[in-house]
Amino acid sequence: MSDVVERFAKLGVDAAPGQEAATATDTARWEGLRRGADLVGTPVDFSHGDVNAFAPPPSAIDDFTAGVREGAEQAYTTYKGRPAILEGLAEKLADFTGSPVDPASQLIITPGTQGALFLAVASCIDFGGRVAIVDPDYFANRKIVEFFDATPVYITLDYQDTSRPAALDLRQLEAAFADGVKVFLFSNPNNPTGAVYTESDIAAIAALADRYEVTVIVDQLYSRMLFPGTDFTHLRAAGIGSHRVLTALGPSKTESLSGYRLGAAFGAPELIRRMERLQAIVSLRAAGYNQAVLASWFSEPPGWMEGRIAADQRIRDGLVSTFTAAGMHVRTTEAGSYVYPQLPEMSISVGDFIALLRVQAGVVVTPGSEFTPREDRRVRLNFSQDPDAALAAAGRIVELAQCYGTT
Repeated sequence: MSDVVERFAKLGVDAAPGQEAATATDTARWEGLRRGADLVGTPVDFSHGDVNAFAPPPSAIDDFTAGVREGAEQAYTTYKGRPAILEGLAEKLADFTGSPVDPASQLIITPGTQGALFLAVASCIDFGGRVAIVDPDYFANRKIVEFFDATPVYITLDYQDTSRPAALDLRQLEAAFADGVKVFLFSNPNNPTGAVYTESDIAAIAALADRYEVTVIVDQLYSRMLFPGTDFTHLRAAGIGSHRVLTALGPSKTESLSGYRLGAAFGAPELIRRMERLQAIVSLRAAGYNQAVLASWFSEPPGWMEGRIAADQRIRDGLVSTFTAAGMHVRTTEAGSYVYPQLPEMSISVGDFIALLRVQAGVVVTPGSEFTPREDRRVRLNFSQDPDAALAAAGRIVELAQCYGTT
């Protein structure tokens, strides 16, 4: 296999969120594995949020339309984004994170937070180098690192004990830094577990990065979706050198604006300069008209975000209760819109169960193997869904898991 073919083979999209391959075509295989009757119910795709169940803020379409009406001035912005939008956005991001953002040198608008991650990693790693990433963490992190022929160095996140905060293995992290790893990539809140890093862990990451001269890329996509009782510490405001940290953020699942494909990366000026050069040849810019939607980001109507969080919390609590009652280990989500339950021991593989879940119950989930290099019986569910449909689908997951159980 050539290097190019192997590199692209590592990306694998069949099981990636929103991209699961159809499973009904191999009829003979599934018929041979089926147990029990098909479970009838409203189909639910837990691999991504439902923007019909949770509509975007009402200003989004007005901002977009206004951008279209401006024509070429808004369509063909500079590669980093339209200066007027960057200026307003920099002020909002500074207020949100508690650290200044210079719109001229520290900020770029990207095609989604995913675009920001790719540009950021590409801007700070060496081909064949090593990058510290968390186990488990966002599915694209490992794939982007490996695409550049770099080697992931896994740092364990202990989230299994639900009676205490999740904790990063800081000894592993320091050992990786001491051994020469110069880039650390992680998400906070953690995707897929929904855990939020403690203030002490964030402070330790900042101190270690400064001590060992490490660049840190932190994906904070869900940092607005904080459930009651959750405290959040922004890494860029935790004492880390401003030239060592880059934060990725965007209006996406939380605001139901995923379809606009908007992201922002802000922080280390040298990384921003490199990202601008790369974006200039990858996509030119984030879609020009769509950038206009950022005008009302962080400026939703009074009570809108609070209502959004409360609605998600009710669904989260229902799902956690359903899985817990069935004896399935699950951590209560502290932020974001994911739960990460562990399936019971079954007579079939997790992959086969996920396929049969789709065929027999009309439910799509993302396998835990997307988020960890280890064998994993977990599945990730995005619970930004119609509440009744989501809870009914969770019941079908439990019922089908029991049907294929080993006892």
